[in-house]
Amino acid sequence: MTLEEALTLGVVQGLTEFLPISSSAHLKMVPTLLGWNDPGPAFTAVVQLGTLVAVLIYFAGDIIKILGGWFSSLAQGRFAANHEAKQAWMIAFSTIPIVAAGVLFKDNIESNLRSLYFTAVMLIVVAWVMALAEAYHYYLWRRDYAFKTLAEVKWWDGIIIGLAQAVALIPGTSRSGATISAGLFTGLDRSTAARFSFLLSLPAIFAAGVYQLYSTWGEIRSNSDKTTMLVTATIVAGIVGYASIAFLIGYLRTHSTGVFIAYRIIVGVVLLILLSFGVIKP
Repeated sequence: MTLEEALTLGVVQGLTEFLPISSSAHLKMVPTLLGWNDPGPAFTAVVQLGTLVAVLIYFAGDIIKILGGWFSSLAQGRFAANHEAKQAWMIAFSTIPIVAAGVLFKDNIESNLRSLYFTAVMLIVVAWVMALAEAYHYYLWRRDYAFKTLAEVKWWDGIIIGLAQAVALIPGTSRSGATISAGLFTGLDRSTAARFSFLLSLPAIFAAGVYQLYSTWGEIRSNSDKTTMLVTATIVAGIVGYASIAFLIGYLRTHSTGVFIAYRIIVGVVLLILLSFGVIKP
């Protein structure tokens, strides 16, 4: 991997990890279109640690409150003595589906499902799911529905969003696209759905990144150039990821996900055309 590739893939990861357009799809698609080698799922997972830091910094206030409430609740000998403790447990339980799916389907996720044919189809399919979620959100808005705040998120809501996050292991799905859409279906507004989505992503990104870093540490350590490129991409992903979070949270306060839906459909269709004519290989 060259410095140009590391910088480019770091930017791609930072932008697409949080925008609902699928980071896994773009980290597979961009190198293919540019004639580079596929960086692989391990590279993707490790570079995600940069975006993890971005989430930690952006939501530092929320995270400190949640952890403080959780420790306070434990000190009182109660399961969920306050809202923050409840939110901490909710995030923990909602992370179980993606952990289970990651363990059970790891080989398929890292091999068969990385085909660009499958990625292109998922870009389009999830775009339609996002469109349905937006239609439902609009229906609730027209009926003057009081959208839920983070404090009003129920256990069942968290489980539904957690299951959506597990589906996002499939390349082309998009973690934020799946979880924000699930949030809209459970009665959250767009901005709140995005905030819960990003907080929910913390344990999963951390676990995947640390696991892949541990699994490939021997290979990384044996090649100083590879280490440099990986660190470069991770730092760039973190910087761009922070800007991406700030943009999306603000954008969704006054806009729908329509532009991302259209983008996904266009990219998915273009990919299928290029694959059909043999311009790129799956």
